[in-house]
Amino acid sequence: MFNPMGGLHMLHRQTFIWLLALCAHIFTTCSAQILASVSPNLAAPITESGRTIAVPTADQLAWQELEVGMFIHIAPQTWQDTESDNLSTPASAINPDKLDTDQWCRVAQSMGARYIVFVAKHEGGFCWWPTDTTDYSVKSSPWRAGKGDVMADLAASCKKFDLQLGVYLSPQDRKHGIGVGGKAKNPSDQPAYEKLFRAQLTELLSRYGDMMEVWFDGSLTFDVGDILHTHAPNAMIFQGPQATIRWVGNEDGIAPETNWNAVPSKADKPWGDYTHIHGTPNGDRWLPNECDARIRATWFWKTDNLDTLKSLKHLADMYDKSVGRGGVLLLNNTPDRSGLIPPEDAARSAEFGSWIAARYSTAVSDTSGKTTELITQPSAPSIIDRIMIQEDLRKGQRVLRFAVDIMVNDAWLEVATGTSVGHKRIIKLPPTTIQSARLRILESIGPPAIRRFAVFAPPATDPKSGPLP
Repeated sequence: MFNPMGGLHMLHRQTFIWLLALCAHIFTTCSAQILASVSPNLAAPITESGRTIAVPTADQLAWQELEVGMFIHIAPQTWQDTESDNLSTPASAINPDKLDTDQWCRVAQSMGARYIVFVAKHEGGFCWWPTDTTDYSVKSSPWRAGKGDVMADLAASCKKFDLQLGVYLSPQDRKHGIGVGGKAKNPSDQPAYEKLFRAQLTELLSRYGDMMEVWFDGSLTFDVGDILHTHAPNAMIFQGPQATIRWVGNEDGIAPETNWNAVPSKADKPWGDYTHIHGTPNGDRWLPNECDARIRATWFWKTDNLDTLKSLKHLADMYDKSVGRGGVLLLNNTPDRSGLIPPEDAARSAEFGSWIAARYSTAVSDTSGKTTELITQPSAPSIIDRIMIQEDLRKGQRVLRFAVDIMVNDAWLEVATGTSVGHKRIIKLPPTTIQSARLRILESIGPPAIRRFAVFAPPATDPKSGPLP
């Protein structure tokens, strides 16, 4: 039947749709402007199915692909048996006479790490490079007659072993009376310290080649964006206004089971606030989690804590709950007073790396696709105990809810449901003989893009230690 108002209704609908599109464009543009003012290293969000969705930069994507890194903590605390520098150890007492950065890199490689973050200066203020800013450094140490430079050695070793290099520069500096975040106890001392810190950061970023990560533990109370933009434009920044990655909220190497890569760009300190540990699928700022953890109970080597060295089972569980929840694992090793990573720690690191390779290097079967249902089928019924899902993150994190089924005796059995997927989601199962596995995307922002849906068999039994985790 003819409707004389139909044309008017159609006009109103078209106008409404146009207005929605305009609003989305304005919102996205404003978000992009906000992000550009925060950091030039952040990508502007896109609009998908009427929703704003954060997307990573190429550098953030490349960083997430690294999956495992090695932290290295050595400082005056190593000589004090403490976790915090009490300033009782003069530089003249620090002499790691066997220090070998090649050994550090060999340990990192054996662990499956693809990058190293070195603590060049911890909160006490001691510097492992011959800085022009203070005598509280290696140039006042008997190590190599005051001519040594750990940063230079490590940069050369990383290049030799094809590892990427990152640096930790503590804003706190007790030697200079500076508190957390780089805030001076006496406000009149603030300008001088900011000048000193900026000089230290410039030295580290301009003398030793490209840095892929810069750590500001405890964040920063002043701006160094110009230095980062000039000398480390592609680096991941941990904490601070220019942050491109965020703290996971614990030091146990565990990401939350629901783990979104995005946060609101207008949030207060989203890089390190407990409020943003889980992130949000509605965020417009891509800020993935880095999961820092210790291989011993402490960040620094101590004479009495060898018995706290984590077991392979502990490290395996940590991997499944960090990398296996879409985060990046940064596992600390602790050189002793000789400057070497102790043999027990090195051996455990190698065990861990071997476990990762044995566990995840080869899938029983896998598939990929952009549909809401995917099935992977082994060539014959197979025992599996791990399922892996990965999204193609180039257009953001889209999966909001999913379910996984396995076919046993010709019947589908639901074995897992979840929310976020992201870079990687690992699901553990009791060893089960399956015919097929099925992934169902129950909700997503726009069409899903599954990079990989795979099933894995238990690794072979180690004749010395029994079944591997």
